[in-house]
Amino acid sequence: MTDPAAIVSDEAARHRQKMIRRKAVQDEEVAGKTIEKGLLMVHTGAGKGKSTAAFGLALRMLGQSRRVGIVQFVKGAWSTGERAALARFGDLVAWHSMGEGFTWETQDRDRDIAAAARAWAQATALMAEPGLGLLVLDELNIALRYDYLPLDAVVAALLGRPAGLHVVVTGRNAKPALIEAADLVTEMTMVKHHFAAGVKAQPGIEF
Repeated sequence: MTDPAAIVSDEAARHRQKMIRRKAVQDEEVAGKTIEKGLLMVHTGAGKGKSTAAFGLALRMLGQSRRVGIVQFVKGAWSTGERAALARFGDLVAWHSMGEGFTWETQDRDRDIAAAARAWAQATALMAEPGLGLLVLDELNIALRYDYLPLDAVVAALLGRPAGLHVVVTGRNAKPALIEAADLVTEMTMVKHHFAAGVKAQPGIEF
């Protein structure tokens, strides 16, 4: 009769050997990554969480005592949970809400273009600030989608940023040129959304 304890012991030994081999592969792969640089990151797609993920990066950077700049291209001076929370970090956060609302709210292309230009000017000013660890360009993809800003000039400026500066761009419909220029691109895919069931935007979840 087979000893159950021996079976368990044998399975544990096989698992341990498997994990030893896995760790060796992982350690070798990690050791081969030697480049340290500022990343250009893009959060796009139809799913929820693009800006939320960017603010998570901001929190992580603040945890490393690095300064963070945030420029919002669409959202105006709304009262949001993330803005209130990050305000507690004082001078470590430079927050600029430069938008005037969604395009279907303003219904004024010239006004939207002017707002995008002001936001981009603020973004380039922050990119030039020494010591900035992360720059969040929230909904910049929306401004680029509607041609409120010159795509080539924006991409060139992002590529010409200081070598150690990390930048994250959020918004649906990221332009192919920006995706090509980026180091990291994440597409949020919507599988299911509570809005479809009639659930309204709620504090702490949407804002």
